[in-house]
Amino acid sequence: MTTHTTARSGTGSEAVTPKPNRATLRDWAGLGVLALALLLVSVDATVLDLAVPAISGDLTPTTPQLLWIIDVYSFVLAGLLITMGTLGDRIGRRRLLLIGAAGFGLASAVAAFSVSPEMLIAARVLQGVAGATLMPATLGLIRSMFTDARQRTLAISVWGAMAGSGAAMGPLLGGWLLEHFWWGSVFLVNLPVMALLIVLGPMLVPESRDPNPGRFDLLSAGLSMLALIPIVYAVKEFAAHGPALNQLIAGVIGVVSSVVFIRRQRELDSPLIDLDLFKLPPFRAAVLTNLLSVFALAGVLFFGSQYLQLVLDKAPLQAGLLLIPGTFGSMAGSLFAAWLVGRWRPVSVLCGALITAAAGAALFWLLEADPSASVLPFMIGFLLIGLGVGVALTVSADMIITTAPAERAGNAAAISETALEAGVALGVAVLGSGVMAAFRHGLDLSAVPAAHTEAARESLGGAVEAARTLDEPAASSMLSAAHNAFVDGVHIAATGTTLILLVTAVITYRAATAKRRAK
Repeated sequence: MTTHTTARSGTGSEAVTPKPNRATLRDWAGLGVLALALLLVSVDATVLDLAVPAISGDLTPTTPQLLWIIDVYSFVLAGLLITMGTLGDRIGRRRLLLIGAAGFGLASAVAAFSVSPEMLIAARVLQGVAGATLMPATLGLIRSMFTDARQRTLAISVWGAMAGSGAAMGPLLGGWLLEHFWWGSVFLVNLPVMALLIVLGPMLVPESRDPNPGRFDLLSAGLSMLALIPIVYAVKEFAAHGPALNQLIAGVIGVVSSVVFIRRQRELDSPLIDLDLFKLPPFRAAVLTNLLSVFALAGVLFFGSQYLQLVLDKAPLQAGLLLIPGTFGSMAGSLFAAWLVGRWRPVSVLCGALITAAAGAALFWLLEADPSASVLPFMIGFLLIGLGVGVALTVSADMIITTAPAERAGNAAAISETALEAGVALGVAVLGSGVMAAFRHGLDLSAVPAAHTEAARESLGGAVEAARTLDEPAASSMLSAAHNAFVDGVHIAATGTTLILLVTAVITYRAATAKRRAK
């Protein structure tokens, strides 16, 4: 296969070429293969959200274990994406893609048949390692396959639709599978898709790499992991158990590692991250948008799926179907983004998308703890969040990938994907932990037998199970208290999400204003 490269000027902008190559039918077919891989990796970030009650009943994890099962995948992805993106620049992005597909399939099989929380967490870690090889490779390959600017924007819109809708489709797919099979089935669907990728990838996707990659720095790779995971761990444990020395130590390790990592990147001739990219205000704004828009989506999916099943008493498939409007909103937003950017400036589109998502999060203040309450506030709120996040992800990804030199496409893609996956991990960790902390604080366990109080305090699912051991009216009183405590936590999370998205919109606008003033 031919290696794709694009000439660049010394300042990092594209060299002027008289006529960019138009994508061929084979390139578009290759895009379909890449999109399918990205869709599945994105689905796996949220597919377990609806399986939380089933996993809680089968494996009986503690609250920290349950949170790790849900988001350790995204932690590992976020920690390794930069490393894997740079590795793909060196050994070939298609080669890394195929290696990742094989590893992802194997890890999925292990996850499907896990018999303990620890085994499932370990399998999710392996999935994260393999997924980290897939995600930057997809966007880096798109950058090399589509050199025409208009076609590239359309291709990235398709990519964005897969990234955003994959996260939103996870609960729907999970709901259907849980309705018919056991919770491990949500992982087995990965196997045929990864097999298809391994077969079709060499035929449809051209190889691309950085022709002068420089030396790979293993120390930077380790520091990039230490810069993220300890901080998120500290946040999760603080929310679950309150302040403790181990959390302070973890937080300090994360902060110190971040400082050392940044300083090392400035000293290296071939850094893991090109920090000069962050000198561009639009690039900074796009990365921040990637991070915080997905932060909102992931947090909503985590506590929203529990609200639908454990408060409104919906079956897994019913809950998945109620998420369809938000799923389609995310897909429509991603595909519609190219048209919006053609009519308005990208920064205006980004700010509008963030404000739309913030309005959706604000609607969650209307959620009620009554099982007979209307589901419309949740559906409309999630629709607006999906629509806003879909547009924001696509526009920000296009800005990120077109800013970087072609030979650093994998690195730029990795920065984009790191922001995305860090957003998923932090959304579940911060918002999910916040909801559960409020739940425990407001839960009245005076009527619960001592043997069940620990399980009831660990999660809403545990409280529902504990209520089943009680006689009426104690069971009804217990359920009412649990529902009210959980929804109070959701209201707090909704307030935080709304404010975060609005602040991001302001920062994005100011970044564009700073660029214009500098000219």
